[in-house]
Amino acid sequence: MNIFNMSEIVDLGIEKEKKRRDFYGLVAERFSDKNMKELFTKLRDWEDAHIKKFTEIRGSIKNIRETENYEGELNSYMQALLDDKLYKDVSPAKFSANVKTPLDAISYGIGFEKDAIIFFNEIVNYAVDARKDVIKKLIEEEKQHIVYLAALRENVV
Repeated sequence: MNIFNMSEIVDLGIEKEKKRRDFYGLVAERFSDKNMKELFTKLRDWEDAHIKKFTEIRGSIKNIRETENYEGELNSYMQALLDDKLYKDVSPAKFSANVKTPLDAISYGIGFEKDAIIFFNEIVNYAVDARKDVIKKLIEEEKQHIVYLAALRENVV
């Protein structure tokens, strides 16, 4: 059995949260519609709060070491869970090419939120008991983001 440091996986989650935050910030700037601007600004701010909470969680598990069947097993699994193409496509250079309408932005947002829920559901299994409730709250917040985005999608279509 190989040993891995769980903080490396949490670092991956923090980076994905930053990408989501930056995406929502770009969307908020991109569109002039007041409702779109407000929603994506709110989502950006929520993701920023998640980064802070997740950084605290990282501090609580930095010394936790887990076993894996082969070197890189969990990291490979977590990478496979997260849709890296989704994140690569939202780089500032590709943003304008991929997001032309509010519906495009909403679709990306829903994908991001689903990605976050999958990641948090996996990470909660490795967190210390004191942090599990925080992670579960983050999952509920991500679900709420999907509800907001889905409602907005209904109004845009």
